[in-house]
Amino acid sequence: MAGGAHFDVVVVGGGLSGIGAACHLTRETPERSYVVLEGRDAIGGTWDLFRYPGIRSDSDMYTLGYSFRPWTDSKAIAPGPAILNYVRETAREFGVDRHIRFGHHVKSAAWDSARALWTVTATTEADGKTVEFTCNFLFMCSGYYDYDGGHLPAFPDAASFGGRIVHPQSWPADLDYVGKRIVVIGSGATAVTLVPELAKTAAHVTMLQRSPTYIVSRPSEDAFANRMRRRLPAQLAYGVTRWRNVLLGMFFYNLARRKPERVKAGIIGLARQALGPDYDVATHFTPRYKPWDQRLCLVPDGDLFTALKSGAASIVTDQIERFTSTGIALRSGATLAADIIVAATGLKLKLLGGLDVMVDGKTVDFAKTLSYKGMMISNVPNFAVSFGYTNASWTLKSDLTAAYVCRLLNHMKRHNYTKCTPLRNDPSVTEEPFLDFTSGYVQRAIALFPRQGSKKPWRLYQNYVRDLLMMRWGKLADGTMAFTRHPRG
Repeated sequence: MAGGAHFDVVVVGGGLSGIGAACHLTRETPERSYVVLEGRDAIGGTWDLFRYPGIRSDSDMYTLGYSFRPWTDSKAIAPGPAILNYVRETAREFGVDRHIRFGHHVKSAAWDSARALWTVTATTEADGKTVEFTCNFLFMCSGYYDYDGGHLPAFPDAASFGGRIVHPQSWPADLDYVGKRIVVIGSGATAVTLVPELAKTAAHVTMLQRSPTYIVSRPSEDAFANRMRRRLPAQLAYGVTRWRNVLLGMFFYNLARRKPERVKAGIIGLARQALGPDYDVATHFTPRYKPWDQRLCLVPDGDLFTALKSGAASIVTDQIERFTSTGIALRSGATLAADIIVAATGLKLKLLGGLDVMVDGKTVDFAKTLSYKGMMISNVPNFAVSFGYTNASWTLKSDLTAAYVCRLLNHMKRHNYTKCTPLRNDPSVTEEPFLDFTSGYVQRAIALFPRQGSKKPWRLYQNYVRDLLMMRWGKLADGTMAFTRHPRG
């Protein structure tokens, strides 16, 4: 086993969250040493991994972007390559790229209270060797889904299909879909992104869904943001637009939870308006669940509706009976002819990238822990996890988390603390699921995740303003977080 090095902080993951965390460390704790361990050979995480046609953000970039670096592109709903470039430019601007070690797959982490240190074990992509790093604080920014592959159901008779079956997470670089008949299985964010893009050159694209999803059209450019950028300095214009979009998003989400039928009627009415009175909106655009029981799908400039109206694409709401040599046979008795089948069937969640964690020789079973402020784990010292929001942009919460970690580290340095641990010391706190989404990808894996508690600081509020007040100005020594000094500290 090769020896690594010691750092004050080890950040795991070089995607949107990890680069953001490293920038916060650079800006707010400049005296601390850190390293970013990235399993792949490039910065960008999701935005470098996913290469399917039309990949783009499903949130506006004024909230998906970093709080400290303005998004200056005219498009608010941005294509994937533009987002990847933004992340890479941010890493260069703040010197984070000099702290990244690529091709390091982090496998395990062990905390030793006697030394007040984490030992992080990784294997290197280049030669498969095992290397160890030690650190005072471990910051996991690896996201929450499996990079090795997406969710692919066992479709009956799939082997009989004569064409190609692909998953968007592993999009083949050599796939020629021009002039081909394509069936996209799914109705989530990936499917509604793929369909209008493929329809530009395919013979025809069919979106096959078991049940409808709430789909909302939004302009790809934010006229308010572009106007602010012309009139105000870049950071001020960005801040104004960011707060406007945060508050509008919170208003809409809260309205959907308070008056779901009203919001449901409004969303379906907009779809009917976009598609015309003769389109079967009741079948294809009327979900069985309430708005925000699952994440809403965003389509820029109504591109999906345009593809449907032009005839280049269509939606079929039905269930798969089996695959055939030429396509898909449906439960209704209908068939769909296809040259290519795209299984946009979702992600697989993978907590902490599959990391094995031990504290003083005992394996941590995360399913039996509570999440502290949505970012730390009960009874696990000097350990933070970056989780984004489910009802808003991921980066809003990951930014707050990174800033809180820096605040925590600075507090520990000022008071000569070597250890901070959220203690589960309130017996009145009851457990609840970490996420209350009904989406399949969440339900398939949520039992493996930490739980949330019935009240703060263990409760997840999915509310940016509330989290901002708590994490930026709330007490660090709140009666739950225990600070200790190492005997030799």
